[in-house]
Amino acid sequence: MSISLDDVKRIARLARIRVSDVQAAQTQDRLNTIFRLIEEMRGVDTTGVEPMAHAQDMAQRLRPDVVTEPDRREVYQTVAPQAENGLYLVPKVIE
Repeated sequence: MSISLDDVKRIARLARIRVSDVQAAQTQDRLNTIFRLIEEMRGVDTTGVEPMAHAQDMAQRLRPDVVTEPDRREVYQTVAPQAENGLYLVPKVIE
């Protein structure tokens, strides 16, 4: 698959990007290089290869999921203008 110079100019026009003829030709070359690489990658036989989430086999260190802070909801709600049953009451803004 390759892209023509007219295609590059049309895409630039649709994206509202002003490009000169030289820039369009350079972009065409770059895009065609990318398309050739994609075609080459499609030609690789990957049967039996398990998909990977990352190129390197790494694991993220996770901390234990435990509560480390005390429950201070009552203290915080004492300064609220209005609170009821552990919830903050606010004025209705949508009718």
